[in-house]
Amino acid sequence: MIRTFRTAVRIGRRRPRSVDLSHPARSPLGSAVVNCVVYHDGKRQHGDCAAQEAIRRVRAEHATVPAQGAVNRPARSAPAGVAPGPSGARNGRSAGFVWIGLHEPAYEEFAGIAQLFGLHPLAVDNALRAHQRPKVERYDETDTLFAVFKTVRYVEHDQLTATSEIVETGEIMVFTGPDFVITIRHGGHGSLGPVREELESRAELLSHGPAAVLYAIADHVVDDYLVVTAAVQDDIDAVETEVFAQRPQRTRARRAGRADDAGRIYQLKRELLELRRAVAPLDRPLHALSTQPSRLVDADVRTYFRHVADRLSRVSEQVTSFDDLLNSILQASLAQVTVAQNEDLRKISAWVAILAVPTLVCGLYGMNFDHMPELGWTYGYPAVLGALVAICTLLHRAFRRSGWL
Repeated sequence: MIRTFRTAVRIGRRRPRSVDLSHPARSPLGSAVVNCVVYHDGKRQHGDCAAQEAIRRVRAEHATVPAQGAVNRPARSAPAGVAPGPSGARNGRSAGFVWIGLHEPAYEEFAGIAQLFGLHPLAVDNALRAHQRPKVERYDETDTLFAVFKTVRYVEHDQLTATSEIVETGEIMVFTGPDFVITIRHGGHGSLGPVREELESRAELLSHGPAAVLYAIADHVVDDYLVVTAAVQDDIDAVETEVFAQRPQRTRARRAGRADDAGRIYQLKRELLELRRAVAPLDRPLHALSTQPSRLVDADVRTYFRHVADRLSRVSEQVTSFDDLLNSILQASLAQVTVAQNEDLRKISAWVAILAVPTLVCGLYGMNFDHMPELGWTYGYPAVLGALVAICTLLHRAFRRSGWL
């Protein structure tokens, strides 16, 4: 019941997201392309289209809208039939951009998109390969940011065991340019549908262009980190409670399973390592996005990134404290196992000492000598038995008082 209550509280901590399953963003356009949507001034343009047509529309709009206060830089080369990339933004706003979402594309499926947007070959290779280290890279020659985020999901379980899977990971790769965002998702969780729907409900934020999408994805990923750390903390609290439970409350089955406590703690440490690998590498890149000026991230969006970086720092500190706490719990568990073994040895030693008395007496009278005074005595046998019982009883009471039995 306590476990169910904790699960309900954990679900309540999550940010409420209204997800419409009939939303156009969930209509797949192909085997790997989940959606391809054009946005203008923070508003979704009706109708999905192919990537080449979408970027042609966006760059045609940029060509007809003069940039005010834009930074002049050479236009990027573009394939035939597609206008060159934009040369600037309007007062920190993006005139328009295209957001393409893919799920585990093959090289043949992504090659055309990579060529269309002029993506760097190294970034393309990293995006198509899973199990990448979280990072944010800048490619100045193509005016592109390439970000890798590790997504995490808590695996619910009724009881934690030494083989329980606790944290499931996936990946989201994000290409961010002046007029496009390309997201590639690996894994069965971490859907970006709720992110897209929430952004579309905040037109003012979405009007900042691709940088706003990058922020929303980072915020979504860090939100999941907070949910998972809260769930892992519940598991750690449960293990800690069992390890430090009072001895009178522990049954024989629990005492026999003390060694299993160490197995569960090691499993928690392994799963915590997965979470650390997702969280720790992002600290420096997010801090850079929130503090360093960039042509792709304006000052208003950097403020949002600062908020995400602060929450990520909190998650990182929690993960570190969890690891230290698990080390302490593990040492306490091993110490309890040692204490239990010492108790067993003391009991064995006490019984050996008690049994040594009759063994000694019986050994003496079993030597069969002709002249032994007590052998001819009428009350010799009952006297010896009485003495043995008395001595063993006194020894037993002494060991009980000293805590050995």
